[in-house]
Amino acid sequence: MQGTLHGVLAPVLTPMNDDLSPATEKWIAFCKQLLADGCTGLAPFGTTSEANSLGLDERMAMLEALVAAGVPAAKLMPGVGMCAIPDTVKLSAQAARLGCGGVLLLPPFYYKGVSDEGIFRAVAEVIERVGDARLKVYVYNIPPIAVVGYSLAVIERLLSAYPATVVGMKDSSGDWAYQKSVFEAFPQFDVFTGSERYLLANLRLGGVGTISAMANVIPDKIRFLYDNYLAANADEVQERLDRFRAATRDYAAIPALKQILATRTGDRGWLTLRPPLTSLDEGATQAMLAKFAAAQ
Repeated sequence: MQGTLHGVLAPVLTPMNDDLSPATEKWIAFCKQLLADGCTGLAPFGTTSEANSLGLDERMAMLEALVAAGVPAAKLMPGVGMCAIPDTVKLSAQAARLGCGGVLLLPPFYYKGVSDEGIFRAVAEVIERVGDARLKVYVYNIPPIAVVGYSLAVIERLLSAYPATVVGMKDSSGDWAYQKSVFEAFPQFDVFTGSERYLLANLRLGGVGTISAMANVIPDKIRFLYDNYLAANADEVQERLDRFRAATRDYAAIPALKQILATRTGDRGWLTLRPPLTSLDEGATQAMLAKFAAAQ
């Protein structure tokens, strides 16, 4: 492994106050609970965190507060990918300064049809401007959302140009053939799968774990597979995990996961979402909760 992060990381859900500001103290407590419940690390400001609904200042203040509250920076992989390079540089430099284990870097995702050359230059510009040897970059491949992604050719160029900085990736493409091709082409690369659905396959090929939205609600169950993937019943354990994913897959992920937390804790504050996201309607809520309960 090139990086120091491995295991089960949660792209942490962000609780909001009634005025739609981040409920930072509640968020910090949730982060600590996730670590206590089985997460080996955290990926705040990931897709499930409503990251692209949060402003630059909000993200920076929350990360400072999280580390100040005693959450080890070495266990953190904050999302830093923004449309504007200067914003990505600010977030990345802060993470490096705080000693974060890495940063999760989306490709530049607003413009479509960009070339491999453009994606390489955008990432290179961030690394050069940060100019900090402590920076460890995990590229975030999520073409279903970003549309653009990281080709094998781009990864090869980044590894060649920045072998001590670009250490791994999170693949949320949903394309196992692509993820497998990354393993085959770059055996030294630390590959996280973006869904626990591929966790067992990831580990069997030498991957380092998962950064999974479901880790917000079943971290212990995902961690159990990570710790026991060599056991004789590992395929059965994977199948049990798949049932939880299946229970929520027909619903918008962030509202569904926040609904599960609200139901579990009795705290309806978890239902608050920043527009344009909206809560599930009553029918969808009851159907989803019934499926989730049946997966237990």
